[in-house]
Amino acid sequence: MTTILAAIFVFGVLVTVHEFGHFITAKLTGMRVDEFAVGFGPKIYQTKEGETQYSLRLIPLGGYNKIAGMDPDEEPTPDGFMSKPIFSRMLVILAGPIMNFILPVMLFFGIFVVSGIDQPVNENIIGDVIHGKPAAQAGLLPGDRILSINGEKISTFDGLVASLAKYPNEQVTLEVQRDGKVSEYKIVSEYSEEFKRPLIGVYPQFVKQSLSIFDAAKLSIAYTKNVMVGMINGLVKIFSGNAPADVSGPIGVAQMAGEIAQQGIMPLLNFVAFLSINLGIMNLLPIPALDGGHFIVLSIEALRGKPLSARTMNTIQMIGFSLIVAITLVATFMDLTK
Repeated sequence: MTTILAAIFVFGVLVTVHEFGHFITAKLTGMRVDEFAVGFGPKIYQTKEGETQYSLRLIPLGGYNKIAGMDPDEEPTPDGFMSKPIFSRMLVILAGPIMNFILPVMLFFGIFVVSGIDQPVNENIIGDVIHGKPAAQAGLLPGDRILSINGEKISTFDGLVASLAKYPNEQVTLEVQRDGKVSEYKIVSEYSEEFKRPLIGVYPQFVKQSLSIFDAAKLSIAYTKNVMVGMINGLVKIFSGNAPADVSGPIGVAQMAGEIAQQGIMPLLNFVAFLSINLGIMNLLPIPALDGGHFIVLSIEALRGKPLSARTMNTIQMIGFSLIVAITLVATFMDLTK
């Protein structure tokens, strides 16, 4: 039940925010929106305000805006999508992903204001040990104090990092104090191409630090930017073949949402923020039927000085729909095999 409720919450927030971006810009640019829907399938609830019908549907894995004139086969109307200037249409298309980047800034801001941030403590004490890494395999535990590495005295966590850097992929002897008793552990470090230094799989201790509203605002923007850059770099590595395409579909995301929800509301909001950034980036990919594909089509129209034919547009949309279905099936298959 926790997984189901968490998945509904996560997908509901992401979809509503994304579609609201399209919805509000369509309204502001004078386009008629016939329906604003959260979810797919049979309607659970619906109401109509003005010209727009608002509906909640059974399957909470998506949503949509039915903006007049977006279907290539529709007759053009003065308040339709195709009747508006190219800039207005581009703004409507980009507004969904933009909202996906605004949401994490707001969520991170709230998390930082309420919970503060974890600051590392520069002491020679292990805060946590990563499962399966050399330190864990050797038997090191959180709370252990590292006294020396190969006879070199260690007094700070930075000193631990600097000392390990001298022995890439080599066996080192750590002198460790635990409960007043000193023991020796032999560990072979692993060289990380990402961090460009040897690692043994330990974290420092962390303490909570409160932030002012101003500092929380600055950090939330910087944090969102850093996550975006990291995700884009990850996509580049995947497409270039330098990293495995380890993707998750709706089942995998729902399972992760359930597991994280058990840790509390703050971790769940943090998860929503990361997913929102991921959704925004993925929607900007130049794939037909995604927002990035729509934007490319509008850019071609701007260069040509006239829109593509209805037949061409239908073909592009069918190709895009087929690609999305194929990607979804592959991701779902990977979820099930896991």
